[in-house]
Amino acid sequence: MRAFLRNWFKKKIFKLKGQKPWSYGYANYKVDTIKSILKRDDFNLGKLHDNYGFRIDERVIEYPWLFSKLSEEEGNLLDAGSILNFKYIISQEKLQNKKVFISTLAPEGRFFWQNKVSYVYEDLRNTCYRDAYFDWVVSLSTIEHIGLDNTKLYTDDSSKAESSPDEYLKAIQEYRRVLKPGGICYLSVPYGKKSVKEWYQVFDAQMIKDIISTFKPTSYNINCYQYLPSGWVVSNQETAKEATYFDMHEKKQYDSDYAAASRAVICLELIK
Repeated sequence: MRAFLRNWFKKKIFKLKGQKPWSYGYANYKVDTIKSILKRDDFNLGKLHDNYGFRIDERVIEYPWLFSKLSEEEGNLLDAGSILNFKYIISQEKLQNKKVFISTLAPEGRFFWQNKVSYVYEDLRNTCYRDAYFDWVVSLSTIEHIGLDNTKLYTDDSSKAESSPDEYLKAIQEYRRVLKPGGICYLSVPYGKKSVKEWYQVFDAQMIKDIISTFKPTSYNINCYQYLPSGWVVSNQETAKEATYFDMHEKKQYDSDYAAASRAVICLELIK
């Protein structure tokens, strides 16, 4: 009961103070919003309801998109980047009959061994898994950090303070290598006007083409979503090509649209 009341109180304060991203109660509000969407299981790839994900970062797109695509079949799933390593995500029904392996740079303080999740700490450009081991690779909002300065947020390993923005393609090669024939890779990246920062980059249309040509899929699907002042909407690469990123670690104040992070995101389904 106390936990419920704390959660309710934080969300209440967040709303009363204008629903400003990353302010007090934001995390609680975001998680409960995503939980509700996943529970309803009604994410529409081609049309989002009005005010969808208002002032919430791109996770409100990425998780529902992934679970709308992911099958209920058994198999091996690699979470490349630890995007699934949250209780409310790892407990989703579609993951319960899968063997989930999480590969990321360093321990995060959250572990779900009770859910039979396996953890490996490694560089995604050189993974430890054998060829054609996985049925699915999930790598949401991850490759934009590869080859850049991951000591900013993710590890204290000084060797990961890099400045090589093209290194993400090596991870794409690894994802393809560890997938079985017919296996599926689910990717997402911030999209819009190309920009390379210390710890992340925004992908443009050419970089999306580079991902596809490097992976060499037998088939693929692209979904593009864009953040507007009223919330997230379905978009396309041409419309969203000038989208930018709000970096809460760099900005001193909010922009006028109160974007929480990416203003556009590309979600890619690549079939080996």
